Amino acid sequence: MPKTSLLAVVLGGLVLAGCGQTVGEQALFGGAAGAAAGAITGGDALAGGIIGAGGNVAFCQLYPSECR
Repeated sequence: MPKTSLLAVVLGGLVLAGCGQTVGEQALFGGAAGAAAGAITGGDALAGGIIGAGGNVAFCQLYPSECR
């Protein structure tokens, strides 16, 4: 696995591990992880942020026991 992909996976895992108590925090943490992953992998940071925010909020709303 290339270094950038591994870093993106680790960063995403860390952010999801602490995904926030409120919807705003969940969107912020997911957006930050998505933007960072997009920038690190050479993709679009804005699109990564939008996808990350939506994905983290959706995950935390579907599985609240997994989010702390």
